[in-house]
Amino acid sequence: MPVQDVQGQKVWQRRTGRESLFHWLLWLAGIAVFAYCWQQISNATTWFFVWDAPSIAGDIWRRATPPKWEYITQLGEPIWDTLNIATLGTIIALFLAVPVAFLAARNTTPSTLFIRPIALLIIVSTRSINSLIWALLLIAIIGPGVFAGVIAIAIRSIGFCAKLLYEAIEEIDHTQVEAITATGASRWQVMAYGIVPQILPAFAGIAVFRWDINIRESTVLGLVGAGGIGLQLSASLNVLAWPQVALILLVILAAVVISEWVSAKVRGAII
Repeated sequence: MPVQDVQGQKVWQRRTGRESLFHWLLWLAGIAVFAYCWQQISNATTWFFVWDAPSIAGDIWRRATPPKWEYITQLGEPIWDTLNIATLGTIIALFLAVPVAFLAARNTTPSTLFIRPIALLIIVSTRSINSLIWALLLIAIIGPGVFAGVIAIAIRSIGFCAKLLYEAIEEIDHTQVEAITATGASRWQVMAYGIVPQILPAFAGIAVFRWDINIRESTVLGLVGAGGIGLQLSASLNVLAWPQVALILLVILAAVVISEWVSAKVRGAII
């Protein structure tokens, strides 16, 4: 803003004196918070192990190389279970996320006062808890295994898919909806012919994107007993079989890279 110097000429300044003071106070507050957090972390850290980490990492690398290639014959079923967990969990989540998204969108919900808040609560609650925590809870309820992993992935994915989908519903072109409504179409016909065709590309993209994410998440669910290749990884880590661990990590990396490639190709074809 313009201010006057000692000669009475106007000089442009970005902030007033009060705004500059407030700006620097914010910086000081941020630095103070960072220093306090760093002190707490430092007090809770055993720095001897941190300084010794490079030598430990080098020792593990020497133990893990070369990978135990003959062990790959035992990884076929676990990686297949991982793909099934991700795929089935994604499909279940999409079936449940669609009605939640329509109930959460302002232009399709039956009630913005009662039903929409409930739908938004479902979205927030399922997104806020990590899939590993869902898996731990489900293992305690229904026991360990692939089924617990599928349900954990599904619950975790509902909020993600529903949030993106209801935002796509709210951003549709309302001209098409008004045109179909003007013909005397019912509420369900308006939804089927005016809204659904507009969100189908977004729905397909969300589905593929979430499946790609679930491939990554399902690889570690076995660490808590929810099946998949993570179970083999946990077993190998428990007995310090580092060559097996190296091979499992390579298989996980290959699965993630392939899923990323498939996801990119499908999204490219859709968009």
